[in-house]
Amino acid sequence: MTTELKWRARAVIDGKAREWFPAQVPGNVQKDYGEAMGFGDHSYGMNAEKFRVTEDYAWDYEAEIPTEALRVSEGQKLFFITKGIDYKFEILVDDREIVAQEGMFTPVEIDLTGILGRGEDADGRPHFLQVHIEPHPKRTGAADDRTQADQCAKPPVCYGWDWHPRLLVSGIWNDTYLETRGTGYIRDCEPFWELTEDNSTARVWFAVDCVKDVEITLYDAQGQKIAAWKQQPGTEQVIEIKDPHLWWCNEQGEPYLYQWSAKSSDCEKSGTLGIQSSRLEMTEGSWLSQETFPKSRCDAPAQLVLNGRKVFAKGSNWVNPEIFTGTIRAEDYEPYVRLAKKAHMNIFRCWGGSGINKEAFYDTCDRLGIMLWVEFPLACNNYVGTPEYLKVLEQEARSIIRQLRRHPSVVLWCGGNELYNNWSLMTDQSLALRLLNRLTYEMDIRRPFIATSPLVGMGHGGYTFDDPNDGRDCYQVFQSAYQTAYTEFGVPGFADPEEIRKVIPPEDTFPIEKNPVWILHHGFEAWGENRWICPETLEKYAQKPMESLEETAKTAQWLQCEGYKGIFQEARRQAPHCAMAINWCYCEPWICPANNSLLSYGGKPKAAYYAVMDSLRPRLASARIPKFSWQPGEEFTAEVWLLNDSGKPVEADIRIRLVIGDETYDLGEWHAASDGANTKGPTVKCVLPRSDARRMTLQLAADKGFLDSSYTVCLYKE
Repeated sequence: MTTELKWRARAVIDGKAREWFPAQVPGNVQKDYGEAMGFGDHSYGMNAEKFRVTEDYAWDYEAEIPTEALRVSEGQKLFFITKGIDYKFEILVDDREIVAQEGMFTPVEIDLTGILGRGEDADGRPHFLQVHIEPHPKRTGAADDRTQADQCAKPPVCYGWDWHPRLLVSGIWNDTYLETRGTGYIRDCEPFWELTEDNSTARVWFAVDCVKDVEITLYDAQGQKIAAWKQQPGTEQVIEIKDPHLWWCNEQGEPYLYQWSAKSSDCEKSGTLGIQSSRLEMTEGSWLSQETFPKSRCDAPAQLVLNGRKVFAKGSNWVNPEIFTGTIRAEDYEPYVRLAKKAHMNIFRCWGGSGINKEAFYDTCDRLGIMLWVEFPLACNNYVGTPEYLKVLEQEARSIIRQLRRHPSVVLWCGGNELYNNWSLMTDQSLALRLLNRLTYEMDIRRPFIATSPLVGMGHGGYTFDDPNDGRDCYQVFQSAYQTAYTEFGVPGFADPEEIRKVIPPEDTFPIEKNPVWILHHGFEAWGENRWICPETLEKYAQKPMESLEETAKTAQWLQCEGYKGIFQEARRQAPHCAMAINWCYCEPWICPANNSLLSYGGKPKAAYYAVMDSLRPRLASARIPKFSWQPGEEFTAEVWLLNDSGKPVEADIRIRLVIGDETYDLGEWHAASDGANTKGPTVKCVLPRSDARRMTLQLAADKGFLDSSYTVCLYKE
């Protein structure tokens, strides 16, 4: 039985405790404090800046322990459970310190009965739980940015990113409650599995933490009993499942989940079991030839193999969908994951800078068949392996692995984001990465581990429609690339105007100018001077100045849609050498007027989401258009393809047409056939006529309509 607690909190400023205010648990204390102090909506205007004053505050939480909760029966005990407190904290009972810990992903449980006994004290005095949270970790001498977090295991995103304001959060962020336990309480029942190489047999066993015998029953997805056995403390029993149903990712098969229950004399738990195997292999053409010098490193393995089948990983980078991550409820994840499934995605790269999600996220991905590339909370810093840091990292990593390895959706471990470069300065000799490799090997050997993304052969970037270095558009950039995996790439676009007006005050909405409110909301100086609005790019392709917020948003959305179409489809055309296309990024933690995301805050699809959905269909007609901008009199060319990563054959007649203004030009027809892989078709050509149109659309119309595609590119007026 569990009991929720009623919490209050207070700021501790320069060692002095201030007034109490109501606190939401799970939640973030900065949000509660902002509401108590009347900061207003943190996403509106410059309100996020008001939280700067709280960065070096300490915080106290307090909750009274209900008297009735302490009145447990003989043989029972009352425990205080917290699944996560951010970040460095002490837990006290009646002002007496019981636990001190650094790290937000390691749960804590405290036997209150052992401390307080049963019932009230003789004088009837109430008892209190207290949590004291230290100020945010900031390395001495670091700049006022994410490098302040380079000697801690706190995810660095809240220190500021190009899509996330600097707003440092902490607090009791995960489920926290009282729990009454009997002597037969099952502290954990973790399923393990192992597949034979031919997938014909699965060996399944459970690691049970209970002092009494536990009866375990395994059921199929329909609830039919498969096996049942009694397991004594300290023992494990292996059962074999012949011809097991396997867990498959989206559009490769059913994400099959067995059910299980575990019962002792006074406790019952249940869960799911998904059986899969995952590994990384070299992609085609990645091994250097025998004659190549210096006969050393080739491209890193990037081909994901699920249950023995090579799968093209197509999806997006998952980031925290809330600034105040503690406020995310279990049911909040479902719409996000369902939209990914609907868009034909099969993977999220869970970006390390955001940390680890609540359990419900992984449960949802299990059910809906979205694979997860999971990164530890390291990103874009040099995490020097001091003894103090490594101790905390090992504690946190062990907790993360133990929590997530039971989920079939987890297919890949990664040390963190962008660690092998000239700003992070980490290498494969960095102690933190050697430690994470060892821990994943020891605790979850059946899943692959890579040290960071990108590795040799993989690509991060670009993130703008035009390359800021040489001016090439994203069509040209990616058609000249040859990567094994594109694990970050982006095209900026605008949110819908009604979303922008929720956060930008009316006086600043239009004309859009480089001022503090647009800078804070990532319109300017997010990554380079004029990003993510990119006004010069919008005017270049619109061939005119922007005259309203609506026109600005519409132009930016056009470029984002066509850019993402071009990049995703080009990555797919480069298979089998290329095995992954994972854009930056999927969601956002507050309303970003402009950035690379596919969903606006709250999970609202942008126009680009639908363009990506169109480009990730298992089978589609596709055009490789060599550049985005064209002039009248030029010879327009396009290479026509049939993309197919479904493994299923398809055959169709495809008509190729170019629409310019009111005129339609027939460029030919192709009888396309695929046996389950990509097929290259003809190259069509057309001399472009003079026209007043500023855009033209290439249409691929198939007799099987589900293959249709179209591309709207820029046509300059004479």
